[in-house]
Amino acid sequence: MRELEFGRRAAASGPGRSLVILLHGYGADGNDLLGLAGPLGAHLPHTVFVAPNAPSACSGNPFGYEWFPIPWLDGSSEAESHAAMIAAAEDLDGFIDAQMAAENVDAGQTVLLGFSQGTMMSLHVAPRRKKVVAGVVGFSGRLLAPELLAAQTISRPPVLLIHGDQDDMVPIASLAEAADGLTAVGFSVFTHVSKGTAHGIAPDGLGVALPFMRDRLAAPG
Repeated sequence: MRELEFGRRAAASGPGRSLVILLHGYGADGNDLLGLAGPLGAHLPHTVFVAPNAPSACSGNPFGYEWFPIPWLDGSSEAESHAAMIAAAEDLDGFIDAQMAAENVDAGQTVLLGFSQGTMMSLHVAPRRKKVVAGVVGFSGRLLAPELLAAQTISRPPVLLIHGDQDDMVPIASLAEAADGLTAVGFSVFTHVSKGTAHGIAPDGLGVALPFMRDRLAAPG
């Protein structure tokens, strides 16, 4: 298992009581999403935000990282892509454990928020963890290998899927496909379509994501 480099934004209130792990897309890096800690953290003052770099340099962007190669973008094979995804899932699984231990929070106070390939990783890793995380927020992604989900699901965190209806990188149809696949095996799934939004995170999407996370990370008492 490889250790992932990451950026961290401390809780606004001081000691953190909850954790949001931000997972970037293909060709980006952790800093690409760590900026969300500003607008989100203002409303989640007890939450620490961490944003790792994916484990591999991106062949399609020498300045970014990838969780796994994408054959139609970089010429890799399907076998290479799948093997890299499985290895990255192990890396991410270990990273989640390490960050929860470092911040002294449990799975029930941890949310995964992904964008694009980061969403794909979140939706693959979270159901296969023994301890259920508080929730998964996925922007502009899709569900990998839905046919394996029924046999491999261990925990079922609530999932919020958000997608732009003008996305030309990951088609909007991926939203319904992921929602249907997750719902079919017992997940609670919420969806939001950002009108006029391409492959990105729009303010209205963040506006839906925030209360979803806030409700699930609310500290008892």
